[in-house]
Amino acid sequence: MKVMIRKTSTGRLSVYVPKKDLEEFVVAQQNEGLWGGTVTLGNGWVLELPAMAADTPLPITVEARRLAGD
Repeated sequence: MKVMIRKTSTGRLSVYVPKKDLEEFVVAQQNEGLWGGTVTLGNGWVLELPAMAADTPLPITVEARRLAGD
């Protein structure tokens, strides 16, 4: 699914899912660098993100895979 990842003015990562009109904060990351691992959202969803360069600028829209969650 397509998701938009951005960093808020306070430095927190936020994920927006347009098809669900859902925006949630990232509460856990598998990798320190974000890319190529999984992230857990505030609603319990676990998304697998693509491998990208660590210095990839945000905001960005990527194809993510949902692994778990309601």
